[in-house]
Amino acid sequence: MDNNKEKEIFAHLLKEFAASLGDYIAKGDEWTIRGFIDIFKNIHTISSDTKIVSKVLELHLFPYFLSFAEKIGYTIELATHQNWYPDLTFISKTKPNVMFAVDLKTTYRDENYPGFCNGFTLGSHGEYFIDRKSTKNIQHPYGEYNGHFCLGIIYSRVNLNKNEETKVYTIDEVENIPAVIRNFVFFAEEKWKIASDKSGSGNTANIGSIQKIDDILNGNGVFAKAGEELFDDYWANYGKIELPGKEKRKKLSTFDEYLKYRRLPADLSNPKAAKRRAK
Repeated sequence: MDNNKEKEIFAHLLKEFAASLGDYIAKGDEWTIRGFIDIFKNIHTISSDTKIVSKVLELHLFPYFLSFAEKIGYTIELATHQNWYPDLTFISKTKPNVMFAVDLKTTYRDENYPGFCNGFTLGSHGEYFIDRKSTKNIQHPYGEYNGHFCLGIIYSRVNLNKNEETKVYTIDEVENIPAVIRNFVFFAEEKWKIASDKSGSGNTANIGSIQKIDDILNGNGVFAKAGEELFDDYWANYGKIELPGKEKRKKLSTFDEYLKYRRLPADLSNPKAAKRRAK
């Protein structure tokens, strides 16, 4: 079986799995995790801080990832070090050279822009992305993976008052503890299909995602028309290629600029997805 077929099958199975996850972590539309319990059986409410929510969601879901991998004939290898890429490496039991990178991503809806979320990062466009044989900050060389996927969770935050955020409950009151997040949407997609042409975070070399939820769920990113090869080339050269300007040269920072520089058709860009927050 060729690598493209392997990836097609894995993508289908991962998307089916993602669609089922709500059954495991939500009751109604609310998160079933309500806090942390101590040895005295006191429950301390969970913070709505996005970093805490993200980590607890990952821990909550991990047993289901293990069951999923076993069911489809794969083992899971965790990243050896914190902040290495990817979060999970799926390795075929029968074909150990068949591997898929799966990064877990969570983000929340932007209440000021209905239909949009806050976005997330899709891994580095630094050394291991450029040198596909590099082992720096990556579990296996980038080029050894047969596909690179994002399994994501989009949720709504619940605004709790200060008393609700700090209150300590007894075990008998667990049903009364408010959930800090609700209204989940799960998705799985190849990361190039949901990528934007903008960096995902401050000063770090991270690829940013698109932000319109419908486009994320349909794999309708900036590079959806152009394909993975141009996605790779754009991000390998992001911020490196210099373009002439009116007063001084500027570094390439948009896909439209890239297409013009490479003398490629302008319609390979997906301008609808490129708009970060258009209503």
